[in-house]
Amino acid sequence: MHRTNIPSSHPRAKSLYIRELLVNGFKNGIVVQEGLIAHGRGETFDYLLGEGTTESARIAIKAACSLLLVAVHPVISVNGNVAALCSKEVVELSNLIDADIEVNLFHWSEEREIAIEKELKKMGAKKVLGIRSGGSARIPLRSERRIVDQNGIYKADTVLVPLEDGDRTEALVKMHKKVIAIDLNPLSRTSKAATVTVIDNVIRALPAMAIEAKQLKQKNGEILKKIVNEFDNSKNLSESLKIIRCGVNARQR
Repeated sequence: MHRTNIPSSHPRAKSLYIRELLVNGFKNGIVVQEGLIAHGRGETFDYLLGEGTTESARIAIKAACSLLLVAVHPVISVNGNVAALCSKEVVELSNLIDADIEVNLFHWSEEREIAIEKELKKMGAKKVLGIRSGGSARIPLRSERRIVDQNGIYKADTVLVPLEDGDRTEALVKMHKKVIAIDLNPLSRTSKAATVTVIDNVIRALPAMAIEAKQLKQKNGEILKKIVNEFDNSKNLSESLKIIRCGVNARQR
């Protein structure tokens, strides 16, 4: 899709382009209406964060990549918004860290699941887990997200869950899995429950994670484990809240 209707000189060009990608995803059956609403909520936090990757986010990205690289069976979970915005980046990161990709949807339909799988494969994914025609397992949830691939999220020791909901993060943590979240809201249940939370926009976080993973792959396992062990998620979330408070104060002047 081209930016045919968005002049590059527009002060909100990037934001408008992201919205256009989501609308395009909605038209193609990848994104649901609820996903559009969720994006608008996240955009508010992004605005207050300064619409850039903060230092605290970079620290979290380093810890997240270290955790993925020491994992035995990492999995990247994909929903509609992620597929519409970052399919290429998901595939790139999965190749770098040798992780499986799994589709997992709250608002599930077979048509939507297939559309997301098609988008990921168009971007180079060789295998996509979580399609209902394959084997499935259950995690302790009531929503459609309880159905996971027995060889993917169910088996995983570490799960990357960009644009997540709190229920599933809490369920995965209770199953003794490490959870990496990408969330713009440091006050959400997702952010608080995750092992590592990257407070950043997914369109910035995933490319940044790919760059960081390339560099960290050169490190030995002990160094990576040290990075993970020294990371304090609560402290990192507090730093993000400070940035948001500063953003609110700056816009009141």
